[in-house]
Amino acid sequence: MRTVGRAPARAGRALLAALLVAGLPALSGCGVLPPMPEPVPTDIVPSAPVALSPAAGGDALSPDGFDAVERMAVRIRNVGCEELSTGSGFAIDDHTLITNKHVVADSRGLEVSTYDGHDITVGATSTAGLADLAVVRTTDPLPSFPELAEADPEPGDPVTVVGYPAGGELTVTRGEVMGSTRDPLNANLGEVLLTDAPVEPGSSGSAALDDKGRVIGVVYAKTADDNSLLVPLSTLQDMLADDTAFTPAKGC
Repeated sequence: MRTVGRAPARAGRALLAALLVAGLPALSGCGVLPPMPEPVPTDIVPSAPVALSPAAGGDALSPDGFDAVERMAVRIRNVGCEELSTGSGFAIDDHTLITNKHVVADSRGLEVSTYDGHDITVGATSTAGLADLAVVRTTDPLPSFPELAEADPEPGDPVTVVGYPAGGELTVTRGEVMGSTRDPLNANLGEVLLTDAPVEPGSSGSAALDDKGRVIGVVYAKTADDNSLLVPLSTLQDMLADDTAFTPAKGC
């Protein structure tokens, strides 16, 4: 999450406190093997997992109690060249995630996990030159993705942000659109949206949704007075439609 004041400021990324490294003890000498397990019963039929189909709207509950907008949000851990940082992202189709450029920058590898803790294998990553946006293609299918709204929101419209602040648990925060402002971080981008929905470091790349669970923007920063800044949906759509807007991300 980037924090900006009234004047442009340099970006910052949330850092995780430490990496846990675990080792296995060496084995030596003779050991006693445990007994073999009992044979698997032949009269038990395992139940098949319930498929989570893409669904629009925030009220469609899955069997595990998560709604559609929660199932499309992912946690992103950037194992960077010099540090470890976290961010958020969201699916727009079965194999495509949207997040921020600063979430995936300077990366040795990205670790993506879903709302229920499943790891997703990442393929190619591309970043935008104009806005703080990135596209991450996944090898594994994503569990759910929302609809995109028909237009950018108006001042006073409700907004919901779904993401993983501080790389922790999935959170849902709400507020309303306050208006638009010139982007304080990317001078050539133009207008961005200002909302009072609470966001924190790690919320970068979260989807901002309307009251029907449709995407209206992408969280990329917060202001010094704790308001949130969004790349508008219209900007995201224009850039996705432009073959030259995204280029392969540079690693270490």
